[in-house]
Amino acid sequence: MQMKEQRVAIVTGANKGLGLAVAENFVNEGKKVVFVIRNKENLEQTKQKFQEAFDKEQVMFIQLDVSDINGIKKAVDQVVDKWGRIDILVNNAGIRYETSIEEIDEAEWDQVMSVNVKSTFFFSQAVIPAMKERGWGRIINMSSFGGQAGPLTSGAHYSASKAGQIALSKTFARSLAEYGITVNAVTPASVRTPEMDKMDPEKIAKMVESIPVKRVGEPKEVADLVSYLASDSGGFTTGATFDINGGRLMR
Repeated sequence: MQMKEQRVAIVTGANKGLGLAVAENFVNEGKKVVFVIRNKENLEQTKQKFQEAFDKEQVMFIQLDVSDINGIKKAVDQVVDKWGRIDILVNNAGIRYETSIEEIDEAEWDQVMSVNVKSTFFFSQAVIPAMKERGWGRIINMSSFGGQAGPLTSGAHYSASKAGQIALSKTFARSLAEYGITVNAVTPASVRTPEMDKMDPEKIAKMVESIPVKRVGEPKEVADLVSYLASDSGGFTTGATFDINGGRLMR
């Protein structure tokens, strides 16, 4: 890839799980990648993992709570100031609770909505000018099976927030298509992440039995799908929701 065509991608929640897999894929593809991570310790650990790419100035690390709108604007300005462009945004950062409907309070509801939905809207809004300037852009929102079929284990607020991301994807896609900017949602389920490592092995085994392909997914499989959506080849695909769940939901 020639330097003048080197894409710049922002990935939120890029220190673990799907976010890390997506960011790592982008680095391996030769893109410049901005890792947005909330926790400073997690940021430093991730930075060490990509030290070689950091030394080559291929990656940037920004500590940010994505529910902070002013912080989002500053982060976008920082990227544009350093690299002059933003081509790809992956809204991956999220928060999940398993609280029952009866026990969800206003503070927890607002926190989930703020991190999962508000950040998706305002981060996407913030990168639009840079994408419009080049007539090219890719926004990918990491939603969930829960936003389509209701929660498997998560709370109602999580599912509502993930459904909101799907609706935002369609709204942005329709508004931005004429500018060469595509917007899509990805809805994983039953993918091996750090959250799954905390689960009882027997529960995982039972879950696998309910999956038509009889296994859990791997983060790299999701990352490869995101890479397609972020590529030139994905230019005719917008406003779509991509299921990657081993057949748990077919439509």
